[in-house]
Amino acid sequence: MTVVCLPDSHAVELLGPVPDGVRVVAWNGEADQPDGLAETTFWVPQVEDSTDLPGKFAAMPKLKVMQLLSAGVEDVAGHVPEGVQLCDARGVHGSSVAELVLALILASNRRLPHFLDAQRRGVWDLVQGEDLRDKRVLIIGAGDLGEQTARRLRSFDAEPVLVAHSARDGVHATAELPDLLPDADVVVLTLPLTSKTEGLVDAEFLASMPAGSLLVNVARGKIVDTDALVAELTSGRLRAALDVVEPEPLPEGHPLWSAPGVIITPHAAGDITQAGARAFALVNAQLRRYLAGEPLINVVEGDY
Repeated sequence: MTVVCLPDSHAVELLGPVPDGVRVVAWNGEADQPDGLAETTFWVPQVEDSTDLPGKFAAMPKLKVMQLLSAGVEDVAGHVPEGVQLCDARGVHGSSVAELVLALILASNRRLPHFLDAQRRGVWDLVQGEDLRDKRVLIIGAGDLGEQTARRLRSFDAEPVLVAHSARDGVHATAELPDLLPDADVVVLTLPLTSKTEGLVDAEFLASMPAGSLLVNVARGKIVDTDALVAELTSGRLRAALDVVEPEPLPEGHPLWSAPGVIITPHAAGDITQAGARAFALVNAQLRRYLAGEPLINVVEGDY
């Protein structure tokens, strides 16, 4: 009997039918533990749940696979016991997040916040915007999300430029950023948060972006120096569209709320009606690979 642990009863419904010989239990990580939890070998925790990981791992001493529902693993990586494979949800949220990237770029470039404000005031107030044709869009993070974003940008006749930690065919290295940033009309952050990327977008990085250019962050808030960004926005030199911020959630009265030229969404990029079904389709397929002794996909190794 293989025991699979899911975060709640809704997750059990989303998982759907499982092979014979599989028992599914629901546990939200709290003190009240279901029967059979100690036999769990395949665990799907709540989204971005990193509280008391040692205690949760101790409750499942036979665990072999920890399958996340998110692409980001920064709160978990480095804490997983030896012998447990950590897998992320790469590929599940890429389309919805890339779609929001396009929406944010278009909203900022076509000045939708200005027009919405004018509409609320009942004022016919025309301002000139920008289109995406021939715009150079620097995408920092060349994984699934970066690739999906680039593909959509090409359909708008933009010029996406992919950047990753190491160069490869068609992808620049982050070491090249000082040469790439001055020519970027838009900079999109789609990279994971690691010890190497935290604070990457600092005052020097922002100063290298051209006046009037746009920073879009759908990665993690800690990649950007918030104070440095507020300074650039306040001066009017740069614009920003942020789905993630630091701190998060953004507290009432924070200067980012009132900074000029910024659009803020509340970490909503992956929050769509189909997200759960897509994530658990991956979980179901991954579980079947595990039961069949096949190699798992999306295995996270080292400093991802």
